[in-house]
Amino acid sequence: MHCPFCGASDTKVVDSRLVAEGQQVRRRRECVKCHERFTTFEEAELVMPRVIKGDGTRQPFDEAKLRGGIQRALEKRPVGIEAVEACITRIKLKLRATGERELPSREVGEVVMEELRKLDQVAYVRFASVYRSFQDINEFKEEIERLSANPEANGGSQADS
Repeated sequence: MHCPFCGASDTKVVDSRLVAEGQQVRRRRECVKCHERFTTFEEAELVMPRVIKGDGTRQPFDEAKLRGGIQRALEKRPVGIEAVEACITRIKLKLRATGERELPSREVGEVVMEELRKLDQVAYVRFASVYRSFQDINEFKEEIERLSANPEANGGSQADS
């Protein structure tokens, strides 16, 4: 690993620990030449399934798009960044665990909604309203009634402490 400060190729690892629910290794490194310290993250490079859109086109899985959709749903909600990252990690694990090379976008959306439902009910309803194209207030009401009728399946709001 080259030093980002001086470009030297000789750096040493001074600390390593697991992060992101064990999916990444965080390493503190020190340059042998200039003695500056920096952090690197290491994770397994696993291939995500391609997404089959509603119109039949196929595109690579886009984590940035997933993160953006989740963050929009969670806007002004009391959910910490660690909880969001853990949610994204779980979604990616579930999608990889299907063993499929391609997944319909509908399946991806269902996995996202399942995780949001556990994370924050308001964010879940926001996401579901866009994802399922709610047309009127009655559809919101029906979804909220489904949430209320099945409380054991709901994680409620979870803020990071």
